[in-house]
Amino acid sequence: MRDFDIVGLGEPLLEFNQTRPGQPEFLQGFGGDTSNAIIAAARQGARCAYLTRVGADAFGEQLMQLWRAENVDTAGVVVDAQAHTGLYFVQHGADGHVFSYMRRGSAASRMQPEDLSHGVIERATFLHVSGISLAISASACDTVFAAMQRARAAGTQVCLDSNLRLRLWPVDRARATLREAMRLADIFLPSMDDMRHLTGHTDPDGTLEWIRASGAAGVIVLKLGKEGAILDDGTARLRVAGLTVNAVDATGAGDCFAGNLLARRARGDDWPAAVRYANAAAALSTQGFGAVQPLPTASQVEAFLRAR
Repeated sequence: MRDFDIVGLGEPLLEFNQTRPGQPEFLQGFGGDTSNAIIAAARQGARCAYLTRVGADAFGEQLMQLWRAENVDTAGVVVDAQAHTGLYFVQHGADGHVFSYMRRGSAASRMQPEDLSHGVIERATFLHVSGISLAISASACDTVFAAMQRARAAGTQVCLDSNLRLRLWPVDRARATLREAMRLADIFLPSMDDMRHLTGHTDPDGTLEWIRASGAAGVIVLKLGKEGAILDDGTARLRVAGLTVNAVDATGAGDCFAGNLLARRARGDDWPAAVRYANAAAALSTQGFGAVQPLPTASQVEAFLRAR
């Protein structure tokens, strides 16, 4: 028995989410893809920890309070007195949501491989990382790869979410880096939107073939947004249909999917059951504003599935 089911590593952010399109009214919340995923998993009862740097400022303290309130262990969080905590704004319009970030030089971008010496990764069943953390700085990228290597040496399974953000790096660099990272991952969670940019494919089967040809040997779950997901375990593919809900904000839905998937795997679900559960949780998370506040509890997901 390990101390943690899931440990996440990445960039946490303060979030300001527009509640009425076109109006200067923003709801303060929290974001950061791997942090969202870890909180989603913790709300399902998983034993979770988070690894990052935050600034020695009010926003950093708010994030620390959030994780503690959500029962996420913070022993691996470094408070950096030389940098600020990052933040972002979400605006909504006819074409969907638009993100504006203030993250350059943030504490999280100053992560170092030496920050991992506490041994939290070696005490977890799963390590969850993402493409965003690979992109925000050279030292953060080095830290993610060091974390993946530590996990593999300790028998901790590595989960990688593609989370491609082309404003952070050129597509050629992103493609090369993510190819190397997916070779080290036991679980790869790409989105179809991300893969269109990396592969040139617009169909799921072609995309999955490209991922396999690029060296991914583990389980792949291709996220299709409101269309659901496809599970590829290396021997067969299973399509899980999307679920119709009254969606108002899809911010963090993919992170919710990742956290719930790992939580259910840690609980013992087989892959099809875990994907169906994560798919339902992600759908529920789109019914409220913000990345964290709408993340569902286990009882909410179970009730939703029973009603279906």
